Amino acid sequence: MGQKDEPAIGVPYYVGQNPYQAGAIPPNAVFGDPKGIPIQQTMYRDTPAPFNCIFCGNSGLTVVRSKPSLAAVVGCMMPFMLGVCFLCPSMDCLWHKYHYCPSCKEKVADFEKSDPCLVMDPPQWTQQSFALPA
Repeated sequence: MGQKDEPAIGVPYYVGQNPYQAGAIPPNAVFGDPKGIPIQQTMYRDTPAPFNCIFCGNSGLTVVRSKPSLAAVVGCMMPFMLGVCFLCPSMDCLWHKYHYCPSCKEKVADFEKSDPCLVMDPPQWTQQSFALPA
């Protein structure tokens, strides 16, 4: 057995497909106001997310504010050749989302869309926020 024929020694690990890493939402996810449900983790995306504020301790839904992203600028430039730029103000789904606490007004999370190719992927334009119960 030569140098190239030796078996690899180490700890084997399972490399399978995890649907939650691919973006699938678990069946026990919390979508609305948590109403006293202890939350383990919140996925902040395009919509208001259930959360427990680390600043004031209140729980509820975040307030979402938007700012233009690179995907929105690319989407604006595509019809710009015709002399109009209609996507920037109307396509809020391509903008960055910043989540704020409704009680103390502190920024709790952000969801930035940094992929300019997102313009060509309509199913990924809006992604629903959710939380996983503890």
